Amino acid sequence: MTARDVGVVIVAAGSSTRTGGGELKQFTWVAGKPMLLHSLQLFQARADVGMVVCVVPPQYAGDPPPWIFQSDGERLLLSVGGRTRAESVRNGIADLPPECSIVLVHDAARPLVPMDVVDRVVDAVRAGTSAIAALPVVDTLKGVDAAGIITRTVPREGLWRAQTPQGFPRDVLLRAHRAAMDGGYDATDDAALVERIGERVMVVRGSERAMKVTETADFARAEALRDLAD
Repeated sequence: MTARDVGVVIVAAGSSTRTGGGELKQFTWVAGKPMLLHSLQLFQARADVGMVVCVVPPQYAGDPPPWIFQSDGERLLLSVGGRTRAESVRNGIADLPPECSIVLVHDAARPLVPMDVVDRVVDAVRAGTSAIAALPVVDTLKGVDAAGIITRTVPREGLWRAQTPQGFPRDVLLRAHRAAMDGGYDATDDAALVERIGERVMVVRGSERAMKVTETADFARAEALRDLAD
């Protein structure tokens, strides 16, 4: 039997309605199902995943949308979102069973991540290092001032665009979050917190399909990417 030593925290606690219609972005349908359900079913398709914790806004933790149960209920927990992303992640980690020694953190706004990307992240963590999905920057980057005037050109060599999932040994991620709480600082992703305590984090090849759905126009792009291979 495969050891179920991987725990997943899906961050879906945002209150953004930028996609229009007043519905929470993470609950909006895209490519045939609600955005959050894509990710939930992706991770539960893995034999090594022991639990998936969906961190949702407080009002939905006790009264979730019914479609969320189109999943393996024995490997699903709902956790209450915090005031910040980091607090939401900590709430999710706290709800994972102790046998989950590897933790994957994933943004619900990235519904179309291919399984081979998850494989690469998990394989790297099993080999002994934290890892994130990412893609190399291919565009020329410009620094711009408040008036829209270019102030510098940023070399793109060695620059990567961070995606999720991001994977960590559980003890490393917990230490990083404790240090952030003690130091009173935050970050836009968990890798930055782990880097700050001096732990190595490597990148593995991500996917254009792991795009982040943010604005209304992104839904059409996600639909177009759904059936495309990298």
